[in-house]
Order: sequence, then structure tokens, then C-alpha cells
Amino acid sequence: MEKNKKFPSKELLEKTFLADLHIHSKYSRACSKFMEIPFLAETGKIKGLQVIGTGDFTHPMWLKELKEYLEYDIYSGLYVYNKLPEGPKFILTSEISLIFSKNNKSNRRVHLIIIAPDFKTVEEINLYLSKLGNLLIDGRPTFGIDCEKLTLDLLKISEKILIIPAHAWTPWYSVFGAFSGFDSLEEAFGEATPYIYAIETGLSSDPEMNWRISKLDNITLISCSDAHSLSKLGREATAFFYPLTYENIYNSIKTGNIAFTIEFYPEEGKYHYDGHRNCKVCLSPKETKALGYKCPKCGNPLTVGVLHRVELLADRDEGYIPSNKPLSVHLVPFIEIITEVFNLNKQSKSAEKLYEQYLSFAGTEFEILLKLDLKDLEKVFPSKLIEAIKRVREGKIFAKPGYDGEYGIIRIFESPEEEGLIGLKQQSLFTLQ
Repeated sequence: MEKNKKFPSKELLEKTFLADLHIHSKYSRACSKFMEIPFLAETGKIKGLQVIGTGDFTHPMWLKELKEYLEYDIYSGLYVYNKLPEGPKFILTSEISLIFSKNNKSNRRVHLIIIAPDFKTVEEINLYLSKLGNLLIDGRPTFGIDCEKLTLDLLKISEKILIIPAHAWTPWYSVFGAFSGFDSLEEAFGEATPYIYAIETGLSSDPEMNWRISKLDNITLISCSDAHSLSKLGREATAFFYPLTYENIYNSIKTGNIAFTIEFYPEEGKYHYDGHRNCKVCLSPKETKALGYKCPKCGNPLTVGVLHRVELLADRDEGYIPSNKPLSVHLVPFIEIITEVFNLNKQSKSAEKLYEQYLSFAGTEFEILLKLDLKDLEKVFPSKLIEAIKRVREGKIFAKPGYDGEYGIIRIFESPEEEGLIGLKQQSLFTLQ
């Protein structure tokens, strides 16, 4: 897959800040108990994020905590943790799940990110949503309302609310999902479509895949972590030009004026390829079509992945690169680089200690991955770690695609002949400036 061959210059990096707008709190299902503001603030600082979404503002208990921990910054229109006023800043966000019928088809399942300017607006949103369902059940509540009506109703509360389809291509719960979604934003949002300024591409797709669809040309493509634990914070993010304000974030998303996105390799996403997890069957779209969409081992329907779904809706060839879109920067999280270099388990204490040690030497994670000159890192990093960072910056990696809920595998030093791994053959994926 051809990628954007540019890498952000030092000049561009100086003009931008990184934001992760979609996370969850400890009140969402299957989320870490450490997803609390103090830990999020400290982790975000270590990662190098300047703005973090609060997640889950619809949950009454989480909202109570947010009000206790966060103070409004009148200069930025954002919030700061009262014990770490230097940052990162927080922006009020939440994700909701909608299950509804539309256009003679039932069981539409769309997830939306909601971004709000202040607590007063959040309280009005929650009052509206509380009439549709129980907000205490989960940090990501579910409602039986059409996304078109919900969008129009929320914008009556405030025109400064942003509604963004979350992980837009995930098979089961997204606006373009193979099993629950739509073929266009217009089909999903109807009269509300002009107010949908962006989509979140999700872990299993990247901007390059979305560029193949001309109907998305005027839609801003943002990337966020959807983190359920602290270690996942910032695994995807969006770089905005300064100033660091709510108004600027809002306008940048509305107009598409963003600098670049930090991307997971989409092959690592849980739904990139087609397949059937129970039978350990992983297939390309071409193979799936040849098999009639049936698992070759058990005969049950295959889970159609994101790449397949994109190809069905695409009206441009693979490799199309527009001239006016933000950079797309594919990275491997620093902890994953460390664990491969030193052959460690990601959850091990040894990996954690090395991660902390190298950050103390060199700064934040994103400074290491994006900014610092490799010659400077040579003073404190071993040569193999330097080589790994260099290869990640250049895109010289190998990938085994994820499928049907199974994460893919990214490797830096494996040879293309390694069993089960596919060489991406991107010898000059990025060019450092």
C-alpha cells in the first residue's frame, strides 16, 4: 500500500500541537481503573500530548469527577487539571452508541464522538440524552435514536458542538460498517450531513485508504486513540496548528486545516483484513470474494474487514495521493519498539523501566519518535534502538494484518521471509526533511 512519502519537518512540528480527542474513562466497559484525570494528565505529559479528550462526559459520576479535577482556562477555552496547570489541557468529549432503523433497514449501529465547549453545554446535552436512556449504565451509553435527528437536536443546544462519526469503518459499530452502517454520510445523516465536518478513521484504516473515496474529499480525517488504558493513550492523534484553543480546534476540524495525523499502521488494527477468528482464517478482500464470503474451514460467513469495505465504496485506485491533504505519519509506539529491540513482554516491569529510563534521557515519547535528531539520541540510546527508530521513521516495517477482532502484528527487524509476515516493501515510505 502506497503511503504519504513526507515526514513532518522540524519547522512544521514547531507550529503544531498534538491532541487525542477520543478516549474512555474507568466508567466505560472493559476500561482500566486508572483511566482517571490525574493519571491521564501525567501520562499525556509523558507521551507529549498537549490536549486530551476527557471521554465519557455523559456518565454522571465521571462528570462529577471532571468538575472536581478540571478548571476552565479562559485564555484557551479548554480545561486544565488543577494539580498540573502547565498541561496537558483537556477538552470535553464523549462517545455514544446509536442503534436504530433507517431506510427500511433495521439494526443500524453508529458510534459518535461528541465534543462540547464547556460544562454548561455538557449538562444540556446530558439532560437531552437522559430522556433517551440511562446514562449510568456505561460510559459509552446506547440510545435508540436516528443519528440525523440526534445531530440536529444537539446543534440546537450549541452550534459549537462537534459530532464526529467514531472509528468510521469498524464492521459492527460505525457509520460505514460492513454489517451495520451506510454507504455514504448523506444516507446516514440526511439533512444533518452539512454539519458533519469530520470522521475518525479508526485504527484499521488510515487517511490513504479514505482518500480513495471522492465523497470524503471535503471531510476532515482525524485520528484518535480510543484508549481504554493509559498505555494506549496517543497511539493515534491529530496535530493542529496553533493557537491551542477550543475555537481553533473547532474551526480546524470544520475547515480541514490540520497539520498531520499520527497513525497506527492500519494492518495492526483488529479489523483490517477479512476473516474468521474461531477458525484462525485471515484473508485479503480478493480471497474473500473468491470464497463467496464463506469461511473455508467451517462455512460460516466471514467478517468483512475495513480494507474490503473501503474497496467496495472506493471510486479511486489504491495509491491515489491528493495534493491538498494533511500529512499522514505512521508510527510504532515507543514501548513496542523497546520490547522488540530487547525481546521483552510489553506488560513486563523490565519494559516499563526501560521506557521510563529512555524518556528521562530524551524527553517525551513523541519527541523521540518525531523530533529529535538521531545523532543526538546516539549519546544515550543503544545502536539497535536507534536503528529501530530510524526504520519506523522511514516506514521499513513488516506487518501481519489483523482480522475479526484480532490485532495484527507489526515487526521492525523481521525479514520478509518470516512465516506469516508480509513485507510492506515501503523502502522510502517517509522522507525526513
